[in-house]
Amino acid sequence: MNPSIASRTALAASLMRALHSRSDPAPLLSDTWGDLLVPESAQAALRQRAMERVGAAKPGLRLDGAQGLEHRLRSNAAYADVILRSRYTEDALKEAVARGIGQYVIIGAGFDSFICRRPAWAENVTIIEVDHPSTQRLKRERLAACGVTLPRSIEFVEADLSMESLRAALARSSFQADCLTFFSWLGVTMYLTREANLSALGSIAACAPAGSELVFTYVDEAVLDLNQAPDESFRRLMADVSDAGEAFLSGFEARTMSELLLETRLLVLEDLDGNQAASRYDPGAQNAFRTAAAAHIIHVRGMGPDPAA
Repeated sequence: MNPSIASRTALAASLMRALHSRSDPAPLLSDTWGDLLVPESAQAALRQRAMERVGAAKPGLRLDGAQGLEHRLRSNAAYADVILRSRYTEDALKEAVARGIGQYVIIGAGFDSFICRRPAWAENVTIIEVDHPSTQRLKRERLAACGVTLPRSIEFVEADLSMESLRAALARSSFQADCLTFFSWLGVTMYLTREANLSALGSIAACAPAGSELVFTYVDEAVLDLNQAPDESFRRLMADVSDAGEAFLSGFEARTMSELLLETRLLVLEDLDGNQAASRYDPGAQNAFRTAAAAHIIHVRGMGPDPAA
């Protein structure tokens, strides 16, 4: 991504969650914060881009700017994944908090709004958002503009994780390395190299004691070959993120993930592809999600720092 501007994919994901919450027949989330947090200038740019794309693809379709953006967001191949991964993560977090986990670290938080709508069960959880400086600064500006007052138990850490480790970034915060922690890392791994991902996963595993948990997402590496992409919408998604300066760089093979993650001292608890996640959360297909089996949500438990390290 361009280091001087906020992530466009983070802005779009926030608007997807808002659109789903207010417009889909059976919402899995109650999160319309994207409508407020994403600046009007960014929404206007996205509306303009959407109208250009819709006009080129469907010349006979007559939509205004807002309708064009909604059409573009809902037809995006990532739409279902954005919704499903958020719901899955918050369900897993709730269960982890019930088991005694008291810290929540959101890596690559983007415009995630959990801190704005924190439920009663998370009131005593310390939340630390880690993100690229340009994205996080815009988010904090927007939170202030919206009049959001946050408690001291919520903290922001600016970090370019391509330049420093998560452990080093968290060392600049109130993070307690001896406390059980829940980490989320959503919609990020595909934008990093395989080497960077494995390094980050190792850093997460080493940051907190055994029993800590992580939910992250990845894509099946096979679909990164444009000749094997599952459908036109997925090929269009890869082209769009590339145009935004945030190209897909890597994926993983689901069949070997358990073995691979054990090498970083992470134990797989569950790995769902997009179709499985939709079957769990929208079994009646009321939301008509267009899911992709290539999109994975994975839940792992840390085995603690390697004693031999």
